[in-house]
Amino acid sequence: MSILIVDDSPDNLQLLKTILEGAGYKDLLFAESAPEAFKQLGLESPPKSDLGIDLILMDILMPEVDGIEACRQIKEVEHLRDIPIVMVSAKTEVEGLQLAFAAGAVDFIAKPPNKVELVTRVRSVLRLKREMDRRKAQELEFQELKAQLEEANKALMRLSAQDALTGVLNRRRFEDLLDQEWRLAAQKGKPLSLILLDLDFFKAYNDTYGVEAGDEYLQQVATVLTSCLRSDSPKRPGDIVARYGGDEFAALLRETPVANAKIVVDRLREALRSKVQKQGSDMKVLTASIGYAGFPDHGQTKRNLLHKAEQAMFRAKDLGRNRICLAGELEGPVPA
Repeated sequence: MSILIVDDSPDNLQLLKTILEGAGYKDLLFAESAPEAFKQLGLESPPKSDLGIDLILMDILMPEVDGIEACRQIKEVEHLRDIPIVMVSAKTEVEGLQLAFAAGAVDFIAKPPNKVELVTRVRSVLRLKREMDRRKAQELEFQELKAQLEEANKALMRLSAQDALTGVLNRRRFEDLLDQEWRLAAQKGKPLSLILLDLDFFKAYNDTYGVEAGDEYLQQVATVLTSCLRSDSPKRPGDIVARYGGDEFAALLRETPVANAKIVVDRLREALRSKVQKQGSDMKVLTASIGYAGFPDHGQTKRNLLHKAEQAMFRAKDLGRNRICLAGELEGPVPA
């Protein structure tokens, strides 16, 4: 453990050196002024590595900058704040000692130093420094572990909220968010639109081409839906996409009345028809039966809103698929 001795008297430096080396302290550094000590400590610029200085013995009466002011300046620097400073001086007035302790000194040794007293106090302060360093290291380790745990919990939450196949939200998380968003919309009097989408003839495709092909197909759908809703993300940062069932998807449009939701629904259908291809199948483009509803138009409760959107989706299927249905009515002609 290194000890920095700061004293403008070469004789005092030699005396302290002799006593401390005799007690087994060999790693000693010396400065004959406060500015010289500042330079060794890297006062103005933090060192790239730990200085390894564990204690400073500081004379009070020195030219240029006295020991009390030097102590104060050292304690103002973050990377030096934990180094204990012990004052060594013939000046023993109460006022001077009070100023020294107020500046950050932890102890005081009178000159000329008594060998036993000096070694005992140095040993005591260094023992305290080791304990502080140990606790600081433990605290740092604890903070690192805490950060790792928090990150792991966040990752776990993300995984628990995601559909494992498609990467979009799963139904459970979607319904939680629907509940939150509906409550917020009801409280603030804001509109909210819900879209439910069922892929047409997906079971037949899955049976014909296999589960792996079907999984790839669903992944494409999720990608298209997500990118479609985020295509104007600066305006619509809060839209949510989820896999609602085996071949069903859902989208939640925050602060969106049903009149505006119609624009989004049309864009979704066109994106699916143009971007998702059923390779090798009789149907070269994907179609879907889509139903949508809005708060407060179609439901004064979350359950009402969800039920109305489901009814609209089932109606689109019953009317021949490849359709968009608004809750309570059919939207648009049957696409060619």
